[in-house]
Amino acid sequence: MSERIPVKNISPVKVHRPDKSKHDNTYNPRSRIYVRAVKGALENLRRFLGLWFLGLFAILPWLSFEGHQAILLDIQAQRFNIFGLTLWPQDLTLLAWILMVAAFGLFFVTAFAGRVWCGFMCPQTTWTFIYIWCEEKIEGSRNKRIKLDQRKMDFDKFWRKTLKHFVWISIALLTAMTFVGYFTPIDQLFVEFFSLNWSFWSAFSIIFFTVCTYGNAGWMREIMCTHICPYARFQSAMFDKDTFTVAYDAKRGEQRGPRTRKSSREENQAKGLGDCVDCNLCVQVCPTGIDIRNGLQYECINCGACVDACNGVMDKMNYPKGLISFTSEEQLAGGTSKIFRPKLIGYAVVLLVMSGLLVFEIASRKPLEMDIIRDRNSLYRETANGLISNVYTLKILNKSQQTETYTISVDGLDGHKFNGNSKVKVKGGEVLNLPISIEINPYKLEKTVTEFTFVLTLDNQQEPTLIIKQDSKFLYPDL
Repeated sequence: MSERIPVKNISPVKVHRPDKSKHDNTYNPRSRIYVRAVKGALENLRRFLGLWFLGLFAILPWLSFEGHQAILLDIQAQRFNIFGLTLWPQDLTLLAWILMVAAFGLFFVTAFAGRVWCGFMCPQTTWTFIYIWCEEKIEGSRNKRIKLDQRKMDFDKFWRKTLKHFVWISIALLTAMTFVGYFTPIDQLFVEFFSLNWSFWSAFSIIFFTVCTYGNAGWMREIMCTHICPYARFQSAMFDKDTFTVAYDAKRGEQRGPRTRKSSREENQAKGLGDCVDCNLCVQVCPTGIDIRNGLQYECINCGACVDACNGVMDKMNYPKGLISFTSEEQLAGGTSKIFRPKLIGYAVVLLVMSGLLVFEIASRKPLEMDIIRDRNSLYRETANGLISNVYTLKILNKSQQTETYTISVDGLDGHKFNGNSKVKVKGGEVLNLPISIEINPYKLEKTVTEFTFVLTLDNQQEPTLIIKQDSKFLYPDL
């Protein structure tokens, strides 16, 4: 142990502290983003998709199917009605398949076209753009909104701000009521709300989701995308050099700088200027406030607003479009993007397999279940006639949404006597507890435990006969 570890003296690193005279030390947690309105093909597509899904969201809970609300996710009753399909806690695997298909569908789309879900169909984006549109109609364009916020409070500013927040709250309230209507009968919900005959949970849910919608779309906006939503954090794991994302062509655009519209493109190129006129419109129209010219950033939601803004400028300058476009890293480097590549094919194969398994699960699902519960107080009892009796409780679950009639029989127990209702009616979504007993002469029993089968048959002439079989045991240990 005579050897020593060599020690080397290292001079400490000198820390360069910022010069306070050159920096504003006022803490500003968030600089407000004033989004500029933009027109273009991608903006029209985004509005169409947003209005389409918004319309579906608003209309679906009002639809009826066979006399019931078409979509009703009744958590209190522990059942989900989706048109003719009723899901129970026992169908949790089916719900898991649906979520897995949705997840891999999202992975597939992201690997191919980046965060187009965030930019075109995400509810946060859709409601944020609705709020921005309302704000623009009431307070004016981007520059007018900036000047309005810089002004001191006067009557004009007061009524515009008041009207804007009233409209925001109204949209949030309708959104909350529609959303809660997926979990409780929506027609009854609206009647109770406007008659002020609220239940506690209905009122709490409506107020809670109103506050969430108003806060997320009106105030937090891009904070939800940049700091809270986890999707922005792990999206890069699905990106590759062939993924189509919104990108700026730096080779074509640099050096950027202003120029007159009269000057030709060739003259500007001779001066060392690229096609970017440095108008900054791509930043002004971005809902997350980033500069796409700085490269791919996790804050980018692929909404394409900067693409439309830049294409509009290129048209005015008589330059070719596409300085900012949906392109890939491979294309920017001068190559050709590969559509059919291992990652994308893998996602597609898994998505198809899971979709097939989901369809099979739904197609093979029987809208009927039966459980057998034995009497736990006594294994058997002897009747006055000398017969041996076992008592059971049949739990019959009708997973359909219609009242059905079922016939109950016993198979594999010769010479038995069935005591109880052999034909029962069960309402849609009802769990019927049916107590019965089975009696048999002990001389016909050869074992202390005799296995037999309960048979439950659907009495419906309009559909193929549905039969459920459940094994059980008849006990008589005194043989």
